[in-house]
Amino acid sequence: MAVALEEAVLAPAHGDVPVGAVAVAGGEVLARRHNERELRQDPTAHAELLALRDAARVLESWRLETVTLVVTLEPCPMCAGALVAGRLGRLVFAAPDPKAGACGSLYNLCVDPRLNHEVAVSSGVLADRGSEILRRFFAGLRDRPDSPVT
Repeated sequence: MAVALEEAVLAPAHGDVPVGAVAVAGGEVLARRHNERELRQDPTAHAELLALRDAARVLESWRLETVTLVVTLEPCPMCAGALVAGRLGRLVFAAPDPKAGACGSLYNLCVDPRLNHEVAVSSGVLADRGSEILRRFFAGLRDRPDSPVT
């Protein structure tokens, strides 16, 4: 989680929400990414999806059963769907997302038995640190006169 938190703090440099993700398999870091939606002007450039893509390239397979994805914020429905579609082995996340979380907060897509795959989920790992990074980012946005956040 420490590596994912390191990634998260890089995102605000280009205006992105500080979320970091690290894909690990066999004790090896396959990918480490942070949000790049603003940087790329791409609504799908979430840290989780970027890390999954990189891990699939490294493994030369879209089937990610041996991969653990470590993320600083609970994945949204789009990202949780990608975790299931990619047959991810395990998800570990720090802070819950009560507004968009799809791995326990609003929805529980990763362990829905109606889907073709279930992802093992662990939550709350260094949640205070993940939450604090997000809180500081959004407080800074609210302080700006041209802020889109109210």
